[in-house]
Amino acid sequence: MSGSPPVTGPSPFRPPGPPSLAATLRARRTGAIPGLRHRPAVPADPEKAAEVDRRLEAWARELELFPPEWTGDFTGFQFGRAVALQHPGALDLDRLTAAGKLLLAENIVDDCYCEDRGGSPRGLGGRLVLAQSALDPYHGTPELEARWRHGMEADGSLRSYHWALKDYAAFATPSQVSRFVHDVARLHLGYLGEAAWAETRYVPRVWEYLVMRQFNNFRPCLSIVDAVDGYELPEALYARPEVQRVTALACNATTLVNDLYSFTKELANDPDHLNLPQVIARNERCGLKAAYLEAVEIHNRIMDAFEEESAALSAGNPLLARYLAGLAAWVSGNHEWHATNTHRYHLPDYW
Repeated sequence: MSGSPPVTGPSPFRPPGPPSLAATLRARRTGAIPGLRHRPAVPADPEKAAEVDRRLEAWARELELFPPEWTGDFTGFQFGRAVALQHPGALDLDRLTAAGKLLLAENIVDDCYCEDRGGSPRGLGGRLVLAQSALDPYHGTPELEARWRHGMEADGSLRSYHWALKDYAAFATPSQVSRFVHDVARLHLGYLGEAAWAETRYVPRVWEYLVMRQFNNFRPCLSIVDAVDGYELPEALYARPEVQRVTALACNATTLVNDLYSFTKELANDPDHLNLPQVIARNERCGLKAAYLEAVEIHNRIMDAFEEESAALSAGNPLLARYLAGLAAWVSGNHEWHATNTHRYHLPDYW
């Protein structure tokens, strides 16, 4: 990082972009980010991915999770290919489909409650408390529980959470389900942190932004790798600080991949949307190209730490080695999905 003083509060400063931002966005490139450290993913079976997509679309229609006009975005997201890449060791197609349902539900809640499908920072906390209850049920008098159930069924986002978790719980152990529910609560906390900054126009320091992204990240997706692969990493082992650390490193690396690949899309939709390059540029008073390349380096150092510490932990413990290999496969598959999903992502012309 440079020695420039950080921006610690609301600021009208807008960082200079590349010499011709409009030309840059018109000349967007696709493919892997040059210099971004990643491992090759296990190729996705196209027939398996297509079958998961077919099942997910039928499920979404049955539950009326989104209107027909969103079907193009559903298709372009490639949910089936995403989970096939991220879970190459899935025990069976039913478990892979369950992972797809959880991924779809998380995206529906994010879009409808937080982002551009009707979401807003204003009042987000109240919506997310109810969303959490779709996973962590309300317990009270029979009459009030009935009203709560009616409220859950009346909202597509809440239905998606409730029924996706129900399908996951059909094969996951109670501790694996509890782990997932806890990690979604972390995710919701991250949503609230980002929303608070948006409401107050606060520009976080780089370390503050990365703390937020450790909560607002893909951890709920990675925390299910053992259940999808057909085994359980025991809670006593999962809870060890060194295992929690490598899990967090994997989740943080995958989330920064998202920041980097979605950068041009977010910049085109909202020039003030926070992502790591934007935060670096505002804090260091530098151009977006320099900030973007620094963000790549931050990702690479986190990725290196994950790989080095995972290798050390894997030695002598086959079950832990299996779990860490599942995390690594998810990280690789996530990168491959981002790098090849041209419907959603394009690169800036920075090389």
